[in-house]
Amino acid sequence: MSSESLKPISLTTPLFYVNDRPHIGSAYPTIAADAFARFYRLKGHPVMFVTGTDEHGQKIQRTAEKNNLSPQEHCDRTVAEFYSLWEKLNIRFDRFTRTTAPKHQAIVNEFFQRVYESGDIYLNQQQGWYCVACEEFKEERELPPSHHCPIHTNVICEWRDEPNYFFRLSKYQAHLEQFHADHPQFIQPESRRNEVLGFIKQGLQDFSISRINLDWGFPIPSDPNHTIYVWFDALLGYVTALLDPDDEPTLANAIKKWYPFHLHIIGKDILRFHAIYWLAMLMSAQLPLPERVFGHGLLTKDGLKMGKTLGNTIDPYDLVDRYGADPIRYYFLKEIEFGKDGDFNEDRFISIINADLANSLGNLLNRSLGMANKYCQKLIPNYDPHDPSDVSELTNPVVAQAQNLGDLVAADYQNLNFRAASEKVLELIWNCNKLIDDTAPWKQFKAGNQKEVNEILYVLLESVRIAVYLLSPIMPQLSINAYKQLGLEFNETHPPDWSHTNWGILRPDTQLSAPTPIFQRIETK
Repeated sequence: MSSESLKPISLTTPLFYVNDRPHIGSAYPTIAADAFARFYRLKGHPVMFVTGTDEHGQKIQRTAEKNNLSPQEHCDRTVAEFYSLWEKLNIRFDRFTRTTAPKHQAIVNEFFQRVYESGDIYLNQQQGWYCVACEEFKEERELPPSHHCPIHTNVICEWRDEPNYFFRLSKYQAHLEQFHADHPQFIQPESRRNEVLGFIKQGLQDFSISRINLDWGFPIPSDPNHTIYVWFDALLGYVTALLDPDDEPTLANAIKKWYPFHLHIIGKDILRFHAIYWLAMLMSAQLPLPERVFGHGLLTKDGLKMGKTLGNTIDPYDLVDRYGADPIRYYFLKEIEFGKDGDFNEDRFISIINADLANSLGNLLNRSLGMANKYCQKLIPNYDPHDPSDVSELTNPVVAQAQNLGDLVAADYQNLNFRAASEKVLELIWNCNKLIDDTAPWKQFKAGNQKEVNEILYVLLESVRIAVYLLSPIMPQLSINAYKQLGLEFNETHPPDWSHTNWGILRPDTQLSAPTPIFQRIETK
């Protein structure tokens, strides 16, 4: 089946706010989105993976002023940091969208006009407590008596009393209730869905979509004294990203191929904007709604919430420089159940990486290749993988497990259950290591049982090949290195297709090179 006949998959990370350089909380959902995109590319689907930055608003303006920069200079510097980190983490995005891009303003203006013509935008007086860090007015019920923001606990909300344009969110109360009732899988995981439904049930209030006395943003075309509010502008960055480079910036061009989005991966702290505000805005503009919003959890370090005041933030640049991209990707996707809060502890990280990647996977490949070099003249063993009569009782359980693994792991990737996918692959690796212990190929060789040796070693090598192929969305470089040692090519730009989950890809009598460890143990001081 050609890729063009398969469903196009478009997905996004959040659009990250550029008030500071990227941190591990920015890297985490982007690693997950990259693994999801890589999986669908293996399956042959056309994929559009969008990431990018949200660059307008008062917080950006104030941060730039504090650093004696223009807002644009500040944004450009910070965006360069995102590009650098994504490259270090081997993240293969298709589009990087910026809300300061000229084409984006045209999309925002057209969308704003559509919503205005629907009768859903009006001018009114805004009074309330405003968190500059959130770029959001807070309801009194959300705030403690001190008026500190519940999310940015060191920020005291500012009282505002000013004319603003409002979006009629309340008009879409019944529409949103019906949509979520009809689409129970739209918000994932289930715990996040319950939060959103609870918020809707309290009654939706119209929200402000403009600011006055703010230069850093797009002016409302019909009233340039007002600047379009950062969220109304930012969410449309997803749509702008879908324009081809030569396209005229119109909504019709933006939504012609990749829209609506298959998946938005976002932090649970901004779920409300994506599962309520964004949907209502799209309904007002009469645009199709996305298929799924997945709210991932928050990260802690050594059991504590990360923050500059505690001095316990994780520098992702330093982490990659010390350990490499694949181990970082593996730990955060395998060790933390995606959708739940998770913790990073460096000792545990080293322990997991050594156990899973060095001792189990790396050791299996190294031992299997070493024995093939020694007992099979440095060739893939002479064995027919497609002859059922050649499968003995000793190897049959491993062969059966490897043959079925692709379908099982595919379901996990589709559900963003990276942990379960990794654990299923690890189980095959453990069973292969056990097969070596149970069959002792060196004893078989010494006894002159070459047929048995060929069978055992072929089963081991083919099983580890399937294992590294299925882990390639999470650890692309490790998989490329392993394939190379098995005499196969794994091109990251055009990876082997999903048929590589089938049994029997390794061709007997293929020349093997000398084994070199694909993963070195991390030695602690």
